[in-house]
Order: sequence, then C-alpha cells, then structure tokens
Amino acid sequence: MAMKLTYVNVGYGEAMLLECPDACSRDGTFVMLIDGGSADKSEFADRSSGRIPLADYLTARELTHIDLMVSTHIHEDHICGLLPVARAFPPTVLWMIPTAAFCCNEMQTLDVSLAQNTSQKKFMQAINDCQTLCRLVEDHGGRVETPAAGSAGHLCDGLRYQVLAPGAERIEELEERFRQVFAAPKDAFLRTLDSVDCRMNNFSLMMTLDYCGTRILLPGDTNRIGYGGIDPAMLKADLFKVGHHGQIDGADQALIDLVRPRAVACCASSDRRYNSAHPDLLRMLKESGADLFFSDCPQLPGLNVPPHQALVFTIGENASLTGQYL
Repeated sequence: MAMKLTYVNVGYGEAMLLECPDACSRDGTFVMLIDGGSADKSEFADRSSGRIPLADYLTARELTHIDLMVSTHIHEDHICGLLPVARAFPPTVLWMIPTAAFCCNEMQTLDVSLAQNTSQKKFMQAINDCQTLCRLVEDHGGRVETPAAGSAGHLCDGLRYQVLAPGAERIEELEERFRQVFAAPKDAFLRTLDSVDCRMNNFSLMMTLDYCGTRILLPGDTNRIGYGGIDPAMLKADLFKVGHHGQIDGADQALIDLVRPRAVACCASSDRRYNSAHPDLLRMLKESGADLFFSDCPQLPGLNVPPHQALVFTIGENASLTGQYL
C-alpha cells in the first residue's frame, strides 16, 4: 500500500492533497488537504502550464470527503482557495493559525476597497476568508483546532504528524498583532496591516509527516530565519517542500545540510513571480543531491518542466519515494 501526496498546480500558491490508505476512513482513504492556493480568477487566466483552481481539480478527481483541512497561514495564495473547497467538501476537522476562538469571534471583516495596492487587497481578502472558512466549518458540524508546536500523533494507520511551529506564545503574539490592526485609527490602519502582512510567513504552521518511515517536511511559507528554536534533529526529511516558493530566503546551505532531502518540491509559479525558484537556491538544493520537482513550470535556463496539473509523489511502505507530473 502507498500514500500519495499531490501538489496541485495552482500557479503562485500552494495546495497539497494527501491520500493515505486507511481501513477506518471513509472509502478506505484518509484525505488531508494542506492549503488551497488562490481564488483570484486572474491567477488562472493563462492555463498553458496546466494551472487549475483547487476546487476544479478536486471535483474532476471526484473527491468524496476531506478528513482534515489545514490552513498553514493567512495569505491569499494559501487560504483563499480553501473556501470554495470547504463549501463543496466540508472537512471534518480544520487546522488553523491563529485559534478558532480568535478567528470566529475577534476577527473583523475588512473593507477591501481601502487597499492602496495589490498586496493589501490580497491580505485583507485572506483575513476575511479566514473567518468565513472557520465559521463555515463549524456550521457544518466540523471542528476547528489549532495544534501548537509539540503536538504529535497518528492521523491514520501508518501516518504520523508532528507540529514544529508556531508555539503557543507565537500564536498569542499573532493574535495580538491582529488586534492592533482592528483597533488602528484610520491614518495608521494600512501601515499596521502591512506590518502583520510582512511577518505572516514566519507564523506558518510547520509540520513533519512520517509515513512508514519516510519523513516529509512542510514549513508553509517559513523562510530560513523562521527555523530558530526548532530542534535541528527534527528537520531531517526525505521530502522537503522548500519554504516561501523557493525564493532566495526560503532556505540556506545550513538548513539544507540539516534537512538532507532526497527530493524537494518547489511551489514557484511559471512566471517566477517575486523571484520564486531562485537559481541560487535551486543550485544549492541540486548540489545537495536532491531531485527537484515543481508544482508549476518555472522558466529557467536548463530547466524543462512539462505542463502539468499535478505533481504526485508516491510513498511506499518500503521507503520508496517517486515523483511524477500528471
């Protein structure tokens, strides 16, 4: 029996579908969804690389259920694509940073028309969608949980998780920063909003998954300075989803030496927005001996990634790990 981890091509964004054989789960498969990409139609205007909205991909796959949905952090290219999916397939459990109590009860709906640039518009939309997602899951009888650093356990037969970050104090810090946004006077609102936006990546839910001895490191958008305080021994992984879309701050040589991955997944867009899939970072990863895979098709000299809707890793009980574009 093998587990499948699929990186859906959502352009500049991240969306991962995990399907693990489990006799106790519906249809014999435990289904986990980690982030949802964007819900912005412009992200999918050009589909020549294979881009597809996550909800469309899951519908075409004839998905029947989601046992666990994970929102790693509140950025538009990670959380907004989860909302249409949750409407179609309400998850049994939603993991979210910050806490459900905060997202459902303290978050305020922001007027997106106040945004003065695209980044502010997208961040406001992400905040609004976060509270909508939280309430939708609860309204459909699901549970919303916030697993802090140190949380660990079995998700299903053969699949174990461990949360590496953020810790409880960091979650409280994030909630306090949001309170400052909601309480900010009009002349300071956008400046306060930007200050949270620029720090959001390093509040990402970071976890490892272990399937029958094969470890997967999923850091959300955590950049290289966001690993402080984590036991270096916990970072060793066979499959590494490099942080921050493969931008130059996504990892450094010291981190790569700790992870020592067999394979790396990079969620960079075909247009390499914001210098994602940075050549220097890709070189370090390649020189480490890892095989490189991409959720989209970044255009770089010497890199020839075929158009695809999905990058699928098959992970076997004998520690086999293979990646394939579909």
